[in-house]
Amino acid sequence: MGGFFGVASKSDCLFDLFFGVDYHSHLGTRRGGMAVYGEEKGFDRAIHNIENTPFRTKFDKDMQEMKGYLGIGCISDYEPQPLIVRSHHGTFAITTVGRINNTKEITDLIFDKGNAHFLEMSGGDINPTELVAAIINQKLNLIEGIQYAQELIDGSMTFLIMTPLGIYAARDKMGRTPAVIGQKEDAYCVSFEDFAYLNLGYSNYKELGPGEVVVLTPDGVKTLVPPGKDMKICTFLWVYYGYPSSSYQGISVEQMRYNCGAKMAERDNVKPDTVAGVPDSGIAHAVGYSNTSGIPFTRPFIKYTPTWPRSFMPTIQSKRSLIAKMKLLPVHELIEGKSLLLIDDSIVRGTQLGETTEFLYQSGAKEVHIRPACPPILYGCKYLNFSRSSSEMDLIARRIIEKLEGGSVTDEVLKEYANPESEKYEQMLEEIRRQLNFTSLRYNRLDDMIEATGLPEEKLCTYCWNGKE
Repeated sequence: MGGFFGVASKSDCLFDLFFGVDYHSHLGTRRGGMAVYGEEKGFDRAIHNIENTPFRTKFDKDMQEMKGYLGIGCISDYEPQPLIVRSHHGTFAITTVGRINNTKEITDLIFDKGNAHFLEMSGGDINPTELVAAIINQKLNLIEGIQYAQELIDGSMTFLIMTPLGIYAARDKMGRTPAVIGQKEDAYCVSFEDFAYLNLGYSNYKELGPGEVVVLTPDGVKTLVPPGKDMKICTFLWVYYGYPSSSYQGISVEQMRYNCGAKMAERDNVKPDTVAGVPDSGIAHAVGYSNTSGIPFTRPFIKYTPTWPRSFMPTIQSKRSLIAKMKLLPVHELIEGKSLLLIDDSIVRGTQLGETTEFLYQSGAKEVHIRPACPPILYGCKYLNFSRSSSEMDLIARRIIEKLEGGSVTDEVLKEYANPESEKYEQMLEEIRRQLNFTSLRYNRLDDMIEATGLPEEKLCTYCWNGKE
């Protein structure tokens, strides 16, 4: 995933930009970057690798040296950004969040129109942010270029463009990721996360609609392209990605997770001794379950957060598993001889939760009942970089289905496995339970999860669970 923050201020924006970007550190682990524009130095930029060092540590020196009244920055889990681009539009800085599925088609199109080259990153890929800039540069003005990018890209793309005149903010055409505006007396900001600007003195101004494009200056916000009517915001923002203090479309992440836990408790029939959540995103789901069921909430293991990095993103599978296991510290008095019900936000590959369950058994647990807060993931995400899996067969549910079906499966068969009322669904759950050695396994239902958000189903993207686009 990734996050962004931008500031247009009547005074120096570095303090707000630095902390606003830092508040997005939960959304990425590889790169951080800031770009500013001021009358004295023009454009200035800094990008650092933040895989093993927090954003604040790497950018402290830059914060002291950079100056400007306009600024954009990002936390990225993939490409280095923001980029500074010189084109017939003049010089601009750009940062993006999203996914481009038709990179080859777009690059071929741009080569045919005379673009000389693209810089390759270390993995051989073209930087998606550079590609977005190249698309924008195909048109005579920025607004046409922004709209052209939104039309041409298969996937999703929300981005900020900073020129000497202001910051253009464009939310992706289906609103899969958020973009919100904050205001205070002498500045406006744009942010992925709405909580990121509150401690900086900003109040809520507006949330961009799907496909909406605005320009921020120190004096105000002007809508250049009105929002579209259709929206498909990523439901995983509430289930997993969002920080507990975040809200999207006016719906609190923390409250939605309580709601999910409550829904699961209402349908459950096991009677464990305690309920626990896998840190961090599973905890709120577990609190909701505990409050509704009356079963005590405990923390039988603690995540050691001061130094361990997040284990969701490391690319070497053996290291992912090692980190997932080593950063969890048992509280033996809360585990030994206990029947535990454990809630995690999801099961993707199954590796980490299998390790966690084994860890609890080794620490003396009598039973481990697993309750994922979302349905089985049957399809790889094609709209956001939720998981950089090389194949849908990385998903444990798909591997189990292929095993049960004796080979590759059709969409019609997958629909049967997505139906929680079907026999095939129960067979899939039993095989996952057996393979990962859970005492019992019940997923949250899609209809309950949607109800927990409080938004209409047609406004939510649920593709990874039911294949509906």
